[in-house]
Amino acid sequence: MKAVVLGSGGWGTALALVLCDNGHDVTLWSHDSAKAEEMTKTRENPLLKGVRLPDSLRITGDLACLEGADMVVCASPSFAVRETGKKAAPYLRPDSILVTVSKGIERDTNLRMSQVLQEVTGNICKVVSLSGPSHAEEVSIRMPTGCVSACPDRMAARFVQDAFMNDYFRVYTSYDIIGVELAAALKNVVALSCGICSGLGFQDNTKALLMTRAMAELTRLGEQLGGTRRTFGGLAGMGDLIVTCTSMHSRNNRAGILIGQGKTVEEAMKEVGAVVEGYYAAESIHQLAEREHVDMPICRCAYEVLYHGKNVRDVVTELMTRAKKDELLETTWM
Repeated sequence: MKAVVLGSGGWGTALALVLCDNGHDVTLWSHDSAKAEEMTKTRENPLLKGVRLPDSLRITGDLACLEGADMVVCASPSFAVRETGKKAAPYLRPDSILVTVSKGIERDTNLRMSQVLQEVTGNICKVVSLSGPSHAEEVSIRMPTGCVSACPDRMAARFVQDAFMNDYFRVYTSYDIIGVELAAALKNVVALSCGICSGLGFQDNTKALLMTRAMAELTRLGEQLGGTRRTFGGLAGMGDLIVTCTSMHSRNNRAGILIGQGKTVEEAMKEVGAVVEGYYAAESIHQLAEREHVDMPICRCAYEVLYHGKNVRDVVTELMTRAKKDELLETTWM
């Protein structure tokens, strides 16, 4: 099978390695031709230091590599998915499979990544979301990892499952692409918030409280938007939340720690040096919650800290002194 991965960041590169290990004909495309040339020369991605790129992996900045591709994987940051999809559209065929692995909600439109790709490609082919608890740094060194291939078309979901699955990369299928994509995008805000807790000096009790109650919020919004509750308790939901909130591989977690330590949002994102998806997702979640009339106090407070400069310690007090509630009489993620 001919596969093209669009996006030469850490995640796109790691997935290209999985596909190479599975014997596919793989090309990794970079929007930066100079970067493509350098990676071809060094056989390494600076974001995955020490991981050698196989000689079988072609790396290019030429979109002509999409000609005849059976599967196209869009691994651009969420803010670049629309533009990447536009560039890929002329090369797609009705029998192509387009896979989105970007985790985010588009700003202003509040569309999921698969919706963005369907819109810009004229819905010419099936779009599948591949998501789950999967740091590129670990996948690239073949650490056991599990993800979910989600699409209402079960055949398309299984196609992606077959393409990626091997002895270190396990893939489950799901029909719930709405829930999988929402869980992937929304948990980044929680990871940022967990990082802020760490930066403030709070420890395990606080982070467990935050993660559990935030998942209740995400599930409420996800269900309201058409997702399935069980998805939020699975790999794409709680699984991804755990790994993103607890690992220093997580850019969102690292940025949150810096904010909790007193850095401004701008300073924190600059120091992390890579896209912090949770910052952008916070605004989208706030807009969606307002539109759908879903109560999301943790995500609302995160938005106010990130976009309106609200004092972080004031937010903690506000959340902890909210009206009393019964856990079993309200909607939770379980």
